Amino acid sequence: MPDKKSNSKINNEYAHIQPQAVDIERLVLGALMIDKDAFSIVSEILRPETFYEPRHQNIYKAVQTLNIAENPVDIMTVIEELKRQGTLEEVGGPTYIMDLSSHVASSAHIEYHAKILAQKFLARQLISFAGVIETKAFDETVDVDDLMQEAEGSLFELSQKNMRKDYTPIEPVIKEAIGIMQSAASNEGGLTGLPTGYTKLDDYTAGWQKSDLIIIAGRPAMGKTSFALSLAKNVAVDHNHPIAFFSLEMNNVQLVNRLISNVCEIDGKKILNGQLDEDEWKRLDNNVRKLQSAPIYIDDTEGISIFELRSKARRLVREKKVEMIMIDYLQLMNASGARFGNRQEEVSTISRSLKGLAKELNIPVIALSQLNRTVENRDIKDGKRPQLSDLRESGAIEQDADMVLFVHRPEYYRLYEDANGNDMHGMAQIIIAKHRKGGTGDVTLRFRGEYTRFENPSDGSDYINSMGGEIIGSKINQVNS
Repeated sequence: MPDKKSNSKINNEYAHIQPQAVDIERLVLGALMIDKDAFSIVSEILRPETFYEPRHQNIYKAVQTLNIAENPVDIMTVIEELKRQGTLEEVGGPTYIMDLSSHVASSAHIEYHAKILAQKFLARQLISFAGVIETKAFDETVDVDDLMQEAEGSLFELSQKNMRKDYTPIEPVIKEAIGIMQSAASNEGGLTGLPTGYTKLDDYTAGWQKSDLIIIAGRPAMGKTSFALSLAKNVAVDHNHPIAFFSLEMNNVQLVNRLISNVCEIDGKKILNGQLDEDEWKRLDNNVRKLQSAPIYIDDTEGISIFELRSKARRLVREKKVEMIMIDYLQLMNASGARFGNRQEEVSTISRSLKGLAKELNIPVIALSQLNRTVENRDIKDGKRPQLSDLRESGAIEQDADMVLFVHRPEYYRLYEDANGNDMHGMAQIIIAKHRKGGTGDVTLRFRGEYTRFENPSDGSDYINSMGGEIIGSKINQVNS
């Protein structure tokens, strides 16, 4: 028979009390009723459900209602509001309300106290979350993969609801902005971000900017994945900036085959069937060796959730110093098992989360996106040009993006001249349809379909060909799924 000491140990380990701070709850509520400015300090930290004691939830709800209506908040107005809501007796009547404020001298420490309550509330939420998942994990009728999705979704929603960022004084922000300007002034071409590798595009963008969400969209067969891979090659191979490429459509070997075609200038068909001539084998051998040393990290997890992508992205930035993330493509992602009324709501959540990820990691995030069929029905006289309204499944993509680029090849529609009469054989237009930090316009590039590559036009215009010179290699690293 176990002794009292062992019984006590068992109780201490398994009979936990929920995280709470009821005395601090009383202090906070009392302070809210003696200082008219106190609510503005804690309104973004506290919600009624933050309070552990149910009657404190009702009192805070009354204080919140009064403040929203811009009514005075004191003992008497709170009592009257509780009467109106029919909860005065539930909270202990007027005596309890008066007792709350009688023990508080000032609201001096209310923000500190509110943060303690928020931490206790978050701890209770995590305990509840873990308990639900644990119970379902013991149920053999529950599919484990479905449970993983549900767990990811619930944890993601929990983290989103509790994310808070404090204000920043303007002085350090001005210093940072001036530092960026000085850095740009010392760089050739005035680049402040990662170079795109395309002269005219860099003129518009000054490079891919930190914390930006860039959407690259196009109809099937326009070459948006080829454009993304060309950008990856330009950033990681030519300029040695580490990038991560999340490929939801192609597996890692397919993606690498296209990169080899791009970098080594070997027809993609020959890479598939292995029918290379002697010069092509030499070119492959020379460039693949260099290709193995550049910082490109590929993850080909099928149907990756936004929660899993965020976790991997954080690790890649922390461990591999990744400076840019690319995703092919947005509509193949899911929002971690969270419940949505329709697919449009889910895509909106994904889009918003990608923008949040770009800000959190302070790096550019480039996501490919599909366009709907409206382009195909458009009059050929209009050049079949895509528009922002063509973004598939969600207007939120346009809203969240700092930049939206369309990949458009007029010759696909048998249009061989642009509006200015320029020859568009073998050419593509990169249409900058939205640019939060600069101008919009068209950039004309040469499309080499056999190499899945986009290049600066070689001659005959204002564009400068920057593709000359020795091709530098890149390393392809497989990120464990």
